[in-house]
Amino acid sequence: MKTTRRDLLLSTTALALLASTPLALAQDIKPEDLNAAPAHGEMEVGSKDAKVTIIEYASASCPHCAAFFKDVYVPLKKDYIDSGKVRFNFREFPHNDLGLAGFMLARCAPAEKYFPIVDVLFETQDKWLADPLVGLKEIAKQAGMTEDAFNACIKNEKIAKDIIDAKNRAETVAKITGIPTVFINGEKIEERDYDSIKKKIDPLLG
Repeated sequence: MKTTRRDLLLSTTALALLASTPLALAQDIKPEDLNAAPAHGEMEVGSKDAKVTIIEYASASCPHCAAFFKDVYVPLKKDYIDSGKVRFNFREFPHNDLGLAGFMLARCAPAEKYFPIVDVLFETQDKWLADPLVGLKEIAKQAGMTEDAFNACIKNEKIAKDIIDAKNRAETVAKITGIPTVFINGEKIEERDYDSIKKKIDPLLG
């Protein structure tokens, strides 16, 4: 049976509403746990030996996050991440159902296709948000996913719950209230343009 746009919205909405209930787990998490990987796995690029670690919390459907990707992440990757100077950890923080659906698609794919899919979600955000079901199916197809695999993915409650649980944890541990939110070596960064982040990074590299 094919997934419809209604299925896409209703399946993620039900899970999002369920996950909005405060978790008892939250009381057991300490602030210093910020750098701990999400339970369903850290998605990161760059050297593990880098002196600088950047953590970004973002949503696939957030226009400010797409702008950060294009204006900041892309040049950061070229100038710092690919050279091994910076490790970049991407944390999923879906702010609506479509953001959740986009991240579910990325998590369903093999690990090596995670960042290529997230990149496309940000690069083509206006296009796929205009018709989410068709747009996400096309991105899945480009990633080598069959329509049956896409339909199963978008209804996968475990993957959705893992993402939502990590989001809830971030709200408690990292005090995330808006996106994108960026940390550099544990410090929350208020100025998120490329030049400001570069000024933070360079002294840390020595």
